[in-house]
Amino acid sequence: MDTLTALLEGPKARSAFFIKSVFTPPWAVRIEDRAPLSVMTTVNGSAWLLPDGGEPVLVEPGEAVLVRGPDPYTVGDDRDTPVQIRVGPDQRCSRVDDGEDVSDSMALGVRTWGEEAGSVVLLSGTYQEPGEIGSRLLDALPRVLVGPVDPSLVTLLGGEISRSEPAQDVVLGRLLDLLVIGVVRDWLAERGGAESDPVTGPALRLLHENPAHGWTVESLARKVGVSRAALARRFTELVGEPPMTYLTGWRLALAADLLRDPSTTLASAAHQVGYSSAFALSTAFKRVRGISPRQFRAGAPRRSAQSRSWAASYGYKRQAPMVPPHPSGPGARQ
Repeated sequence: MDTLTALLEGPKARSAFFIKSVFTPPWAVRIEDRAPLSVMTTVNGSAWLLPDGGEPVLVEPGEAVLVRGPDPYTVGDDRDTPVQIRVGPDQRCSRVDDGEDVSDSMALGVRTWGEEAGSVVLLSGTYQEPGEIGSRLLDALPRVLVGPVDPSLVTLLGGEISRSEPAQDVVLGRLLDLLVIGVVRDWLAERGGAESDPVTGPALRLLHENPAHGWTVESLARKVGVSRAALARRFTELVGEPPMTYLTGWRLALAADLLRDPSTTLASAAHQVGYSSAFALSTAFKRVRGISPRQFRAGAPRRSAQSRSWAASYGYKRQAPMVPPHPSGPGARQ
């Protein structure tokens, strides 16, 4: 598995919200849903994205925009349009002036919301519970990221988002994943990084392809064909942490994803990611994340101070906003 694949394996929309929003100018929506990751693309018209504390960005057709939460932001037809609607953490929509809940009164059909015959059409998807490896992807992203999107994918999403069919949530989830992966892949390819380095790149690929192997700096350096000191120095310089520290984080990220499946035992997860026993995995998990695997499964919060900058794993430092995000959008759960 190459490192780019490992990073992009994360997006797996499981409980996402989807909405087609239809507006007539002037309009402005305040997004305060605290979602970890949201995606927006425009079908008709354009929209201004105004991240709190960031530069306004104009979003136009042909682009998909990712916004990393939980900070609020505003989307509207113009930078100066007063906010009319607020979207809260429960995805309920209310008018700013009188607090009236308009989630249902402005519904236009299946996953469609807004104003009849509006000239601006936005498609939005919001990840509510990204997988643990997806959390590492979030660590890599700037707060706002925009990139070109395949028009056929937007057309397909636009058609599917308003349908009510069996397994429709699965279809929409996969389309949302494709949008995210496309934007992130282009961004990472443009930036280059540790993967393209002749020393660090092969080392990362080995760790990702076989995380359960009993790696040491010496055995990894031998495989790459450099000295132990050269590998440790170069890896730490480009990735931001030593090889074995990185491997621990990668193993625990994989273990966390495995543990989301109730049928996976702690012993089985430990074996798959390179720990000798359930006890060994549990000890490492609690040391790094601050909670036990049992607490993690029960939904206990991860200790944010231990979050690794997996961006550095690829030589990509987290950036200030590069380009814009989206409204996670009012309304309906898929």
